[in-house]
Amino acid sequence: MNKPFVVSLFALLMVASYGAPGSTMYRELDILGKLENLDVPEDEIDDDVTFFDFSSFTSQYSGKNLVNVDSFGAAGDGVADDTQAFIGAWTMACSATNSVLLVPQGRRYLVNATKFDGPCQEKLIIQIDGTIVAPDEPSEWDPKFQRVWLQFSKLQGTVFQGNGVIDGSGTKWWAASCKKNKSNPCVGAPTALTIYSSSNVYVRGITIRNSQQMHLIIARSNTVRISRVMVTSPGDSPNTDGIHITASTDVVVQDSKISTGDDCVSIVNGSSKIKMKRLYCGPGHGISIGSLGQGHSTGTVSAVVLDTAYLKNTTNGLRIKTWQGGNGYVKGVRFENVKMQDVANPIIIDQFYCDSPSTCQNQTSAVHISEIMYRNITGTTKSSKAIKFACSDAVPCNHIVLNNVNLEGNDGKVEAYCNSAEGFGYGMVHPSADCLYSHDDKGLDQTRQYVAEAVVVGEETDQNAHDEL
Repeated sequence: MNKPFVVSLFALLMVASYGAPGSTMYRELDILGKLENLDVPEDEIDDDVTFFDFSSFTSQYSGKNLVNVDSFGAAGDGVADDTQAFIGAWTMACSATNSVLLVPQGRRYLVNATKFDGPCQEKLIIQIDGTIVAPDEPSEWDPKFQRVWLQFSKLQGTVFQGNGVIDGSGTKWWAASCKKNKSNPCVGAPTALTIYSSSNVYVRGITIRNSQQMHLIIARSNTVRISRVMVTSPGDSPNTDGIHITASTDVVVQDSKISTGDDCVSIVNGSSKIKMKRLYCGPGHGISIGSLGQGHSTGTVSAVVLDTAYLKNTTNGLRIKTWQGGNGYVKGVRFENVKMQDVANPIIIDQFYCDSPSTCQNQTSAVHISEIMYRNITGTTKSSKAIKFACSDAVPCNHIVLNNVNLEGNDGKVEAYCNSAEGFGYGMVHPSADCLYSHDDKGLDQTRQYVAEAVVVGEETDQNAHDEL
């Protein structure tokens, strides 16, 4: 946050009351200071800024180059294939400065899997006011585009905006999933909208629904701002993450509503400086970091803040999930000002994550998890274990901080569960997390060792960042 962190005398006394004498107290205050000053984007998205107002557009005065997909032969009836019209419009809009690629309202465009590649000229706006719909038959999907439907890459300073809809027609894809039918093979499916290898991109106002799998992926990109986006698919639609961030930095997601069959937001390997603010999540699997470490891979995530969210009827709340046998780290995460209603597993760290049809074997290496804060977390849960820190015996979680946490069970008593987890709490913490234990200073040395090793490995193995979806 890059602002002075002031600890009141009351907070000092509260920390001390949890058994933090001498050097331990100063260490814990140092951790609090770090968690208050995470290096995340400070600026909020100013939705009052109008990049382009089509309602007042006139070619004589606007200085914009309007490129309408209808002018390239798009039928807009939801039946005829409009892919070539979109490709033609893209080619013209991308090549001219100050272009607006318009998908008009009140029309429905059937578009097959397409990659829209840059770089493009400056100040490109993609104005989606109509509906873009995907073909609904998986057997007719081009195998060259197994994981993408609409992918935009190598963009700089591009704006996606409008009141339109991107509809993935995912019903038949979900029915064919191995999670729906165990006899089916587990295969990947397309993502509705992918922004890849881009920078200074804005996405605002649009609705993405019924994706084949993930709805919106931000991959290998930096300085991305997402606001007022609605993501919606049924709660039982498999692997339909709302917003998935991979190998990206300086990303802000705010003022958005996400209802899916998987994680509302998922943040995976190579991502840092991520800020989420004023989100609604539900149904879905909650707000997740991970999964990380699958197949002995190295995963790193750092500097993540969620500030102000409402979660309702989700299968998880605030989750960090890693596979056994992985390497790397999750470090510097702050979850705060979150209200929950009927949420299972409201606070969970799971280092034994195993999303596999076969049993995962016990392994000693693990992604190291440290400096995680939960502050002002309130609401109701379906789970008896409202707080669950299931950490690796070989690579324990440390520097976990709980402050003003109050979670009530729908069916009575709730409790906290800890395995190999170290940290402290202050203010109200309910259920009591006395299972968190305190290390001696050796714990700090362990943290530095694991982080240093993971940074070296992470710099050498970045090629899989977009594959761990």
